[in-house]
Amino acid sequence: MNFINELKTSLVSNIRDYGMYLALAVITVVFTFRTGGLFISPNNIYNIIIQTGYIGVMAVGMTLVIVIRHIDLSIGSVLGFASAVSAILMLKTGINSVTALLIALAFGALAGTITGLLVARIGIPAFVASLAGMFIYRGMMFQVLSVNGGAAVRFKDPFIDAIGNGAIPRLFEIGPYAGSTVVIGVLLIVLFAYGRVKDRKIQQNYKFEVDSFALFMMKLLFVSIIILLFTLQMALGRGFPVTLAVVGLVIAIFHFVTTKTVLGRHIYAVGGNPEAAELSGIDVKKITIIVFAAMGLLAGLAGFMYAARLNSATLTAGRGLELFAIAGAFVGGVSAGGGIGKITGSIIGALVIMSLSNGMQMLGVATDTKDIVIGVVLVLAVVFDIYTRNLKH
Repeated sequence: MNFINELKTSLVSNIRDYGMYLALAVITVVFTFRTGGLFISPNNIYNIIIQTGYIGVMAVGMTLVIVIRHIDLSIGSVLGFASAVSAILMLKTGINSVTALLIALAFGALAGTITGLLVARIGIPAFVASLAGMFIYRGMMFQVLSVNGGAAVRFKDPFIDAIGNGAIPRLFEIGPYAGSTVVIGVLLIVLFAYGRVKDRKIQQNYKFEVDSFALFMMKLLFVSIIILLFTLQMALGRGFPVTLAVVGLVIAIFHFVTTKTVLGRHIYAVGGNPEAAELSGIDVKKITIIVFAAMGLLAGLAGFMYAARLNSATLTAGRGLELFAIAGAFVGGVSAGGGIGKITGSIIGALVIMSLSNGMQMLGVATDTKDIVIGVVLVLAVVFDIYTRNLKH
């Protein structure tokens, strides 16, 4: 097979994975052209990243929930409740910000565990259990904030402000670029290349079919150039936001769990065929509880990030954000039929949704039109999922 034919075959066979990247590329080109380049300015990219941060974190958890064929509508309210609890405790008891973060994580994990128990042990459909949770945690958030007279709880803390709005310290300069950001970008390229080379060697050792060396190098070079261009653009401004580091840590942990551990294999086995998984000895109920607990934990983290970005906890915190997380997961390639979906894909899906929203906002598109466009994109993502699944059959 010559190089061109191999490239075509690779594109067709991986169209499901490449589709979201293509969508992001089209959105970037269109809005860059329509805004005269403002869309890809360092400041706007910075804003998109910190706006995507808490949505992306929740999309990671939602990926696992949808993979095991469930849904969680409560996470927006859990986000608001966790942010309210941590803010009120900081205000009334004087606890430090790190303790507040741990409390937000604990409340989120507890809420997720309760939802998981209702689904796995009692048999309540996830839609109903999480819908009830949405109302309960929303009401509890109002009660918590009533301690402050129902008003937004505002706070000022260097650690929280850094997570919500801060950038990686600009330790030195390389011409017009932030040196520390450039160094981190180069390290990311090295780590990516090392990982890809290592995976290729492992596949070759097990006699798996791999891309030709020319195609492998082309893919490696293409992704490295994208990372480098992104890094240089960010280094012209404030540099990488701290939010990106938090999201990167979440991605690394959950990507490792889903691809390198027994728990990850069991999650996908349950999503692929719950009955077969049960017969093979997998504790489906236990997996369900773990996945919902992880979802709650990430909603708690997202709540802290949301409050950090606004430097306050408000009555409207988290309202409707669960829908953005669900949309991000589906646009990122998670199958509505369960069993299929990648952590990295959902992050890109969340980025697609938020980039689309940001670009339309820059063009002055009305809110109702924005909602229509995002809804159409979501439908197209699911249609694309059904189409690619049928292709494989």
